[in-house]
Amino acid sequence: MRELIFGVLIPFVGTAAGAACVFPMKKEMEESVQRILTGFAAGVMMAASVWSLLIPALENAASGGIFRGKLSFLPALIGFWAGMFFLLLLDSVIPHLHQFSEKAEGPKSRLQKTTMLVLAVTIHNIPEGMAVGVVYAGYLSQTVGISMTGALALSLGIAIQNFPEGAIISMPLKAEGMKKGKAFRYGILSGVVEPLGALLTIWAAGFVVQLLPYLLAFAAGAMIYVVIEELIPEMMQGEHSNTAVISFAVGFSLMMVLDVVLG
Repeated sequence: MRELIFGVLIPFVGTAAGAACVFPMKKEMEESVQRILTGFAAGVMMAASVWSLLIPALENAASGGIFRGKLSFLPALIGFWAGMFFLLLLDSVIPHLHQFSEKAEGPKSRLQKTTMLVLAVTIHNIPEGMAVGVVYAGYLSQTVGISMTGALALSLGIAIQNFPEGAIISMPLKAEGMKKGKAFRYGILSGVVEPLGALLTIWAAGFVVQLLPYLLAFAAGAMIYVVIEELIPEMMQGEHSNTAVISFAVGFSLMMVLDVVLG
């Protein structure tokens, strides 16, 4: 149980560490640095979606359940599209993250954008929390072939990509005149939904083990949607976007190695 709680809290620690950048840094994070970190985060999430979520979902569905043989891909396919449509529904209500990189006019307008950014990041942390929760649920069930080290690899990967998200919230708030301590707290609050979402997912998955391949694929679909719709446009803005592409490849490679070595 101690390892479970520790693993669930790791992504939240990543968000808190990023939000803590508001203390040593005297100005907003450089655009080039933010672009590199965003590319790295996108690579981590993409690799985690494939190796830690989709592949275990396909393997679990092939080993049992109502769909077998050539139809064993259906649970993963259904779950994947459910995750995509879930985030599509969220994005119809919540502004896209890459919209906030546009220049705002006037202090009030910038503050409104920052407030909406906090809301957007908080809501988009939900599928990441679900991803962590469903992987640990798979480990607890012993039916999906996920080890504790494999689940830990996903937690570490999401924690890495949460670091720039925490900074993206706290730094602009400080720039708008908010005190460092308060800006740090807002950054932390944006990540609270992740451990809560993870624990709720673990609890729910425990009742219906047969839903695990669907839930794994759902989390993968949601995370891939965030990468394509939010992170990639953010990392490709401005000049020298090739550095962001290289950063994406580094993040993807690191998460792939972590999952294979630790899994």
